[in-house]
Amino acid sequence: MSDPRFDLTAGPIGIFDSGYGGLTILDKIRRRLPAYDYVYLGDNARTPYGTRSFELVYEFTLEAVMRLFELGCPLVILACNTASAKALRSIQQSDLPVVAPRRRVLGVIRPTVEAIDGLTVTRHVGLLATPGTVKSQSYDIELGKLCPDVTVSSVACPMWVPLIESREADSPGADYFVAEYTRRLLEADGRIDTIILGCTHYPLLMDKIRRHVPWHIRLLAQGEYVAGSLACYLTRHPEIERCCTRGASCTYLTTESAADFNDSASIFLNTRVEAHSIQL
Repeated sequence: MSDPRFDLTAGPIGIFDSGYGGLTILDKIRRRLPAYDYVYLGDNARTPYGTRSFELVYEFTLEAVMRLFELGCPLVILACNTASAKALRSIQQSDLPVVAPRRRVLGVIRPTVEAIDGLTVTRHVGLLATPGTVKSQSYDIELGKLCPDVTVSSVACPMWVPLIESREADSPGADYFVAEYTRRLLEADGRIDTIILGCTHYPLLMDKIRRHVPWHIRLLAQGEYVAGSLACYLTRHPEIERCCTRGASCTYLTTESAADFNDSASIFLNTRVEAHSIQL
């Protein structure tokens, strides 16, 4: 039996990430759909998720989703590749039907994969992502369903997120690791014509990555595709869209110090935010 606390009600769209990278997704969504209200929840106290087990990522992600449901969100976007890879399917198939069958949780991998079919000509695609996302093979699986003729080559980039979050994206160390990981990917498959940046942090390294990738290879950052997919989803599902409130507001929540979040969020957004600290 569903939990009556989570019957479908009007409220903001929830955006969840294990840390800060999801702010790049939120930014694109708000640009595409500015009229709606949003709540961003970052589980910064327990980041990174990329090196954690499937079980623990699922547990943490479900806790965050349930908190966003408690805050009235009819729809939650997992703006985190690791959470989308390791937790989304279980939440959609096992938890929502039981506790909140009329609410919805969506991820960032499917919209990215849906965009690939119309972008790659050679049908050879590269993926740069966190170790957890690469290990999950979620992109391989989803591309296998939608584009079975596409070959995927993946390289894990464990140093990119720490460099970005420590404000060293412009350092010589960042130059070295960007060059190293892109070299490995291009050597793995010389026919790649599209590279997925499979972590929401990676757009902050876009200019550096571009310098190490031949001009004819497309770099696919997820934000615009996720935003476009969400706009289409709301059009196709008016029963959900009607429950998404429209006040053009955004609330920021974090499981760490609000002051620390406010400071670090400036790396990802061109605006000052005032977050509130919560516990999950």
